[in-house]
Amino acid sequence: MLDRDGFRPNVGIVLLNSRNQVFWGKRLRTHSWQFPQGGIKYGESPEQAMYRELHEEVGLRPEHVQIVGRTREWLRYEVPDHFIRRESRGHYRGQKQIWFLLKLVGRDSDMNLRATDHPEFDAWRWNEYWVPLDVVIEFKRGVYEMALTELARFLPRLSHHNRFLRAGLRAQRHAFGPPGDRIEGAPPPDGAHEE
Repeated sequence: MLDRDGFRPNVGIVLLNSRNQVFWGKRLRTHSWQFPQGGIKYGESPEQAMYRELHEEVGLRPEHVQIVGRTREWLRYEVPDHFIRRESRGHYRGQKQIWFLLKLVGRDSDMNLRATDHPEFDAWRWNEYWVPLDVVIEFKRGVYEMALTELARFLPRLSHHNRFLRAGLRAQRHAFGPPGDRIEGAPPPDGAHEE
């Protein structure tokens, strides 16, 4: 199913864990890594296609994830001619994609790369959100960058209250130094008395 410009409707999936790391799948028998993605079938909405592809490629079901956000518009990329089947050249230009940002609410063990008879990936890992795009096939890098940039506004804030608390204590210790070694102009520690 192509649109009049020769682009096939497709969905892309950025799956987050609780640390805002993303699922990164290694394509079967290759050295290239990518996010789950796939075509939208006739009669499917982008959301229905996303859930189908998520199960086919990663083994997750709707109850394992929460939709955090999606791109507003279609993001497009063109496929170089040498990657297009000879009989499709002249008609097919590439993919137009709606990208979804999902949060894993299940467990890592819920994932199953062999959920269907036609697996897409043979390995996976969690990676920092801004994935190294040099391992993505070159013609997809631009759309990955656009998708990650647009979806970044939906990233859940991580709780770092302990880190800030520790940083505050270090700053307080630094300001007052060891006992008896006050820094001039620094306020006295709580409970201390000026003489």
